[in-house]
Amino acid sequence: MSGNLADGERGGAAGAFLEIACDESGSDGENLTGGNTDVFAHAGVSLSVASAAATVREIRDRIRSPAEEYKANHLLREKHRAVLEWLLAPQGPIHGQARVHLMEKAFFVVDRTVGLLLDDAAEAAVLFRAGRPAFGEDGWRSFLEAANQLLRVRHDGDPVDVFYGTVDTLRRTCPGTDAARILERLAATRPRAESYRDGFLAGPPLIPLLNPLLPAIVRTAALWSPDGRPVHLVHDRQNMLTPERIAWIGETARQTGIRLAGMRLVVARDDTRVQVADFLAGIARKIASDELNGRGDPALTALLRPYVDPDSVWGDARSGALLAGPVTG
Repeated sequence: MSGNLADGERGGAAGAFLEIACDESGSDGENLTGGNTDVFAHAGVSLSVASAAATVREIRDRIRSPAEEYKANHLLREKHRAVLEWLLAPQGPIHGQARVHLMEKAFFVVDRTVGLLLDDAAEAAVLFRAGRPAFGEDGWRSFLEAANQLLRVRHDGDPVDVFYGTVDTLRRTCPGTDAARILERLAATRPRAESYRDGFLAGPPLIPLLNPLLPAIVRTAALWSPDGRPVHLVHDRQNMLTPERIAWIGETARQTGIRLAGMRLVVARDDTRVQVADFLAGIARKIASDELNGRGDPALTALLRPYVDPDSVWGDARSGALLAGPVTG
């Protein structure tokens, strides 16, 4: 593609579309409860190549690190606080041209588990909010880890036995609570869990239930086409993004009314737009994680808020400070 149009706008035989450069931060594959991060972030920017290059140059000029490739961690260092604030500020280079979809990993595990076993999305939010106080910190951690093992493709031991053993133990510790009520329902779903695991005998699924990247890409496309305008994505190259999965992304977008014109993979260091998306994803993940863990920085949270997708995936009100609208799950 070529053209000298406004930021992010490209033309073609089918008419103008918006080109969005994307990257993620916090990916641990399907290991959502035992990885290094508790938040997953997927960012998109509509900057032109020239604008993105100018932004990266300015960041390098201000930070003056000898590193060949800059990452979000450079901007998150306290000594570079002014550069971070400049990047996110309303007068900064990406304001109005960048969005980020955030996902609290622990809630994503609960949501996918309850969705698979009970087909009842509302109960996921109830269990997430009631589980920790009902089971205690150790019990809640045991439940999350057992649920994560049950759903992931690669696992240790017998994840079905471990999950239902954990459910049986925990439901007896807090009788009469909402958490216990939902665990009583889960206790009766073992045949469905076994059927899910048996499905892996024919090989791993094309779309792993627990991998957050693929639905996040679909959501990013939706964020940039609220009026039905065609969107084309340029994404950092990843092993997860095989041609078959890219086709799934396109078909899922089509079925939900998103006009995704296509998707192209690039090496991040070769596209400054993707580098800027990488900066935003890493910054947003860290600010969100700090907020969720009670060590948030009010000034940085306020600067990030205009960029955050209001349909980010959160489990409780701790995320409220990050969102422009009501908490969603």
